[in-house]
Amino acid sequence: MSEPTIHIGDRRVACFGELLLRLSPPTGELLLQSPALKVHVGGAEANVACSLALLGHPTTMVSTLPDSMLGRACVGELRRYGVDMDVQYASGRMGLYFLTPGAMQRASDVLYDRAGSAFATAPAASYDWPRLLAHAGWLHLSGITLAVSDASAHAALAAARAASDAGIPVSFDCNIRERLWARRFSEAPALMREMVAHANVLFGNDRDIALMLGHRFSQDQAIDRFAAAADAAFTEWPRLRRMASTARVHHSADHQEARGLCASRDGLITTDAHELKGIVDRIGTGDAFAAGLLHRLFEGAADRDALAFAMAAFCLKHSVGGDASPFRAADVDAFVTSRGFDVRR
Repeated sequence: MSEPTIHIGDRRVACFGELLLRLSPPTGELLLQSPALKVHVGGAEANVACSLALLGHPTTMVSTLPDSMLGRACVGELRRYGVDMDVQYASGRMGLYFLTPGAMQRASDVLYDRAGSAFATAPAASYDWPRLLAHAGWLHLSGITLAVSDASAHAALAAARAASDAGIPVSFDCNIRERLWARRFSEAPALMREMVAHANVLFGNDRDIALMLGHRFSQDQAIDRFAAAADAAFTEWPRLRRMASTARVHHSADHQEARGLCASRDGLITTDAHELKGIVDRIGTGDAFAAGLLHRLFEGAADRDALAFAMAAFCLKHSVGGDASPFRAADVDAFVTSRGFDVRR
């Protein structure tokens, strides 16, 4: 029996999480090697919202931002992508992160500066989820919101419970960031288990499932570990219908290979490996993958077609800077149907 298709009609996709600013040095430099920083608006859930909006879906970003020019600039940036904003403004600071991009054999490095932000300190009770989800046909969340603070974790879980109670499907991207969890990392397994219990689509890999279930997957091949982890996830969480991820092989910071993986209760499908050489920016690639998969599932595509589109969106995002993918469906479809590099005229 095949997995049910997903139909949300013209209802909105709601995404909940923190909008923040990413600051990074000029290309090829370390942080503060010279007194200049490039700024991008980012955030895992916001990246998904931007991609889905460009792919043609009515999308709403729910968040809390500081009542400042920085907060309002972030709202303007997402609106530029076509995302509707349902934001509350509060006192507090803007969440930041500093990215030093890797090169050759030097890995990228992230420094978080998000403690005490307006989003992190917003009480869970400040979000009226029945109102915020009134026109939603889907809710997207990530583990980053669980990691930011106790308050944001409680708010995300309240959103997932409200969606479940209203019959609204939920997608959850594990997005485990140990540095962001910091001293709260011991709380991560229980909080994530509770969140996945509400999820219909899970973006995660065998390491994420191992953390949540306390069971190590020791198969030699990445695909086999993913398949075993998916089986364990489907057994643990009855609501879960699909689990998807990418599997990378690293040759250097800017030369990698990756393939897409998607498991359902019917079995496992994969894509061919894609070579990623001369990577411009890896940040946001997983979010482009998630948005691509959801986009095609919303259109009623078969899982194999949805995975191929998701992987194309993932690959394309490596070619541009910034957190959110700027590509529309036609751009991704062109990648799926042709690997050529002729100018499209």
